[in-house]
Amino acid sequence: MLEVSPSDQVLSASADTALLDLYAAVPSGLYLPFPPAELPGGLGGLIARGGFAQTFFFGSEVLGLTFVAPSGRRVVAGGRTVKNVQGYDLTRPFVGSFGQMGRAETITLRLRPGLSSAHHARPGELEDEPESRARFLWQDGQTLHAYHFGHVREVEAVMKDFGGAPVSGPLDYRPHFPGGMGVGLGGPLRDRRVGWADGGAAPELPALFGKVVAAL
Repeated sequence: MLEVSPSDQVLSASADTALLDLYAAVPSGLYLPFPPAELPGGLGGLIARGGFAQTFFFGSEVLGLTFVAPSGRRVVAGGRTVKNVQGYDLTRPFVGSFGQMGRAETITLRLRPGLSSAHHARPGELEDEPESRARFLWQDGQTLHAYHFGHVREVEAVMKDFGGAPVSGPLDYRPHFPGGMGVGLGGPLRDRRVGWADGGAAPELPALFGKVVAAL
């Protein structure tokens, strides 16, 4: 299942949809809330990890989802509009829960408009990098990547500040993570928040969060 509504600026897809398949489905002038790179687990894996490389709150980009809780109950959270919450908001807690709230089935994302995009890379270290206006900034080994979309002049200015050379085509990072993409030090990828290492083990479950999961 993969549906795009350009007029509403939303995309709905099955959790097992590959990220680059989503990029291929989005029409010109609209952009997804993650960089053009394939990661383990497709869209469902991305949601479970809380996104990748973004410099904004990823949970606000997920408008709705359906998931199967550990109890076996099928839960519908959120919807296709920004203000679509009645009762408890289960969408944002699900994002970044590493599957502890259940298994996603379908996901609806907000799409953002933009006239232009660019992806540059150059040698560097994140800790040495000043604050960037790029929407996505990450480190692959000893290489820094920046991806940005928006107005043409804005994109040009962001990439001029970042430097580097244009990257042609999308990236496939799945070979980096044969055991799944998990949080950890010493892994091949890093963003502003965490390091990403091989192995998809979930972080320790906070007690309060555990009560929410048990109630589903």
